[in-house]
Amino acid sequence: MAEKTARLAVDIGGTFTDIVLETDKGRSTLKVLTTHDAPERAILEGSQELLDQAGIRNDELEYFVHGTTLATNALIERKGAKTALIMTEGFRDTIEIADESRYNQYDLMIERPAPLAPRDLRFTVPERLAADGSVLLALDENAVSKLARTLVEAEVASVAVCLIHAYANGTHERRVRQILNEEAPQLLVSISSEVSPEIREYERCSTVTANAYVRPLMAGYLDRLEKELANRGTDCPLYLMTSGGGLTTLRTAAEFPIRLVESGPAGGAIMAAHVAAENGIERALSFDMGGTTAKICLIDDHAPTTTRTFEIDRRDRFMKGSGFPVRVPVIEMVEIGAGGGSIARLDAMKRLTVGPDSAGSEPGPICYGRGGHEPTVTDADLTLGKIDPKAFAAGRIELDTAGAQAGIKRAVGEVFEGAAHVGAGAISEIVDEAMANAARVHAVEGGRDLADYTMVAFGGAAPLHIARLAEKLGIEKVIIPPDAGVGSAVGFLRAPISFEVVRSKYAQLGDFDHVAINEVLASMSAEAQKIVSAGAGDRPLKETATAFMRYLGQGHEVSITLPNAALDASSPSTLRVLFEKAYARLFSRTIPGAEIEVLTWTVLVETKTDVVVTGAAEPARYQPDKIGDRNVYDPARKKEAVVPVYWRHDLKPGAGFSGPAILSEKQTTTVVSAAFDAHVNARGCIVLTRKTEV
Repeated sequence: MAEKTARLAVDIGGTFTDIVLETDKGRSTLKVLTTHDAPERAILEGSQELLDQAGIRNDELEYFVHGTTLATNALIERKGAKTALIMTEGFRDTIEIADESRYNQYDLMIERPAPLAPRDLRFTVPERLAADGSVLLALDENAVSKLARTLVEAEVASVAVCLIHAYANGTHERRVRQILNEEAPQLLVSISSEVSPEIREYERCSTVTANAYVRPLMAGYLDRLEKELANRGTDCPLYLMTSGGGLTTLRTAAEFPIRLVESGPAGGAIMAAHVAAENGIERALSFDMGGTTAKICLIDDHAPTTTRTFEIDRRDRFMKGSGFPVRVPVIEMVEIGAGGGSIARLDAMKRLTVGPDSAGSEPGPICYGRGGHEPTVTDADLTLGKIDPKAFAAGRIELDTAGAQAGIKRAVGEVFEGAAHVGAGAISEIVDEAMANAARVHAVEGGRDLADYTMVAFGGAAPLHIARLAEKLGIEKVIIPPDAGVGSAVGFLRAPISFEVVRSKYAQLGDFDHVAINEVLASMSAEAQKIVSAGAGDRPLKETATAFMRYLGQGHEVSITLPNAALDASSPSTLRVLFEKAYARLFSRTIPGAEIEVLTWTVLVETKTDVVVTGAAEPARYQPDKIGDRNVYDPARKKEAVVPVYWRHDLKPGAGFSGPAILSEKQTTTVVSAAFDAHVNARGCIVLTRKTEV
């Protein structure tokens, strides 16, 4: 048997597929264009190329980690399976009625995303449960059997089942699935009591329907990928990155693909949290800018902020409520259409706009020479002199500078008097301000002050824009870790194997039954332990329980991490203190004497990961040798300057210089503006520190 000496991680993005190979001797990376017609092709070809370069056989891999936007794209592009929805009799249109709110009350032509299950594929069965899970009306099994024949005749591929109050008792849903499996075994059946067993009928229905919609696609894709890897001699475990920041097994991912919706960005946040810990940073703002989108996440005490609500397919990108919700564990971040491929154009009023639509990898920016004709942020960066046209993506793509300049003149030249560098500067400034504004709003909504945070930048485009973004946000310090261009894939290799179980079990602190709650938490723990243990082997596990609490009658909850010990008679007072502390941080007040209630509980089981919290001593500074100079136009200062260029891979810890400067590396480029000094610290990170005077 071959010795398992290497680990491989792959992140499929909208433009590039990032691949990272890690061994005890070091790390090698590769960026290849994403193959949208068959995403596994870029994975297999790129992975094999990297393994061959390193002289490592497929059977020497310890494990393979994969993150993908395939499920998200299928939901947004409506390329999932033909899906039916089964509800309790009388509730056929829950998914269309939603919560009856309007995300923009002044828009008379408001549009919502069309339901994933159209009305002619929404069915009901006689049954009814009470809110406590007791049976008010038994399930009509004959109606379910008859419905199975209807689903087969309709050529349905996947079925979502969401019965009223099934979060409290999943017996009826499980029986519906059993009957459908017996009558029509070709159907894939997802039930809400397993996918999202929480109160709030519309969100639960939306989540299980989305899971059913992408399940055949993801199951087929993962099956093909597993077989192709096996054919190449890869016999190691295959893990999938989840939106909550953990890894899960292939089988669990195929059953609950909705948990993969934000897997790539989650890997980036995990990587940023590790970088923050390794550099002794308590508060970090991760900034991930790739070819299609930019993602921003707040990290406190080396842990990304998490949530349980996420919206997909928003009609208005910046309007909460304009998409359809899914309730799954997810790392909380703001995501905007601002990437290297974001398209720039003039609107009807001759105003310059950038994004949210992207050129992606097919055809890509104009400078790729693959047929793109609309200028993008990458075209602007190239025109400004930030990018070396011969060294882009480790030299795999030679960029067309003249084509980029001509495209910018053609698209926006009438406003900027035909000057390509001025138009490019405007494109860069607009996208930087859009990202800065998103970061400000995200921080305010979370009750944070960005002045207290250090930025961690990664992704192919982030280091190009990070200095200007930090200037706009008033942030004093920025860190660009090694291999920043493939940061999310690096994060996959740092993530724990994990699974989170959720249950809605109502309780008031004034009448708290700790025995009943302990029983619920114990069953949740056992369920999560079983799933995680399947992939964790003999690795030690840790467990975290959370309560979602609010003042009686409020509409939204605050998450509270429970003490490690089992709940007892003193727990209500402990929970009150914890809740009011968290509530005060968000709202700067509490409500004295008000009753507090708990709606939902979660248990997260994960493998323990070693994060070394340190602030390593700074090495002695030295002035490195530059590899050349480049003319760079600075739109913030409206002038061109000759800027020294350094090759990052030649820089040793202690290398220091003053901005403006450019650091080139294989997968990205760091632009140090005139507002910052830069040096390489003991861990090989580039650290930008704001100058006292510019």
